[in-house]
Amino acid sequence: MIKSMTGYGMGTAENGSVKYTVEIKSLNSKFLELNLRLPKAVSDKELFLRGECSKLIERGKVNISVSTEYVDQTAKAASINADLLKEYYQQLQQIAFQLGDSKANMLELALNMPEVISNNDEVDEEEGKVLVTAFHAAVKQFNNFREDEGVVLKVDLAHRVELILSHLTEVESVEGSRIPLIRERINQYMEEAVGKENVDMNRFEQELVFYIEKLDITEEKVRLRSHCNYFIQALNSNDSNGKKLGFISQEMGREINTLGSKANNAQIQQIVVKMKDELEKIKEQLLNVL
Repeated sequence: MIKSMTGYGMGTAENGSVKYTVEIKSLNSKFLELNLRLPKAVSDKELFLRGECSKLIERGKVNISVSTEYVDQTAKAASINADLLKEYYQQLQQIAFQLGDSKANMLELALNMPEVISNNDEVDEEEGKVLVTAFHAAVKQFNNFREDEGVVLKVDLAHRVELILSHLTEVESVEGSRIPLIRERINQYMEEAVGKENVDMNRFEQELVFYIEKLDITEEKVRLRSHCNYFIQALNSNDSNGKKLGFISQEMGREINTLGSKANNAQIQQIVVKMKDELEKIKEQLLNVL
């Protein structure tokens, strides 16, 4: 099953005292480009979350934001080191007295001194589990979104490959008249150039066979049909084969280009242009396939 690299998911989890909300958004990218925004309190979970993303999200330009909501706000209130505050305050008063400056707000200055105020940013194991639960809920919704988008992409890709195969059938219907026309044109040219009586027909036939062999497109048609069938097979696989489908489309393009250059027929070349148009649309869609 193919998946889109575009996705969105949101997950929440709470334990009565804290609630975590995780939001995931992604766009297409050749690699995993992860922008992870975490509250300072759970920054120690960053490596774990990045590892999970590489396994569960795989590829894409991904933005993940985590927000925290505490039911009991006092549980995370900052604490003041009263003894240290008094020590700073007394020292500041002494210095101010020596300098003759009594206007300074000593308490405000003391509160801004190092280690006077400390934030209770430590997260216990139970709270860490709440975050992980919210993250996995978001990833589940995110991947479901990707799968739903993948169904739409699959239908469109299969349709365009079928169009290329139908154009290939058109080429085969036109091809039958191609060689006789080439033969007639070359024969007419030879007669005009050297005269009909001066043409060595045995040599002419040998050269004509050699020339027509160069214009033969049988191998290109066989390989193109094979690549198209392989594309559909990979498309119906249980795995998400975005890169594989991209490689197959490149091979399809080589055969279509060769077919057009060897055709030597205006009608076939017009059909080849249609095939190229469908192939370009396939390649554009594959940029968004995981």
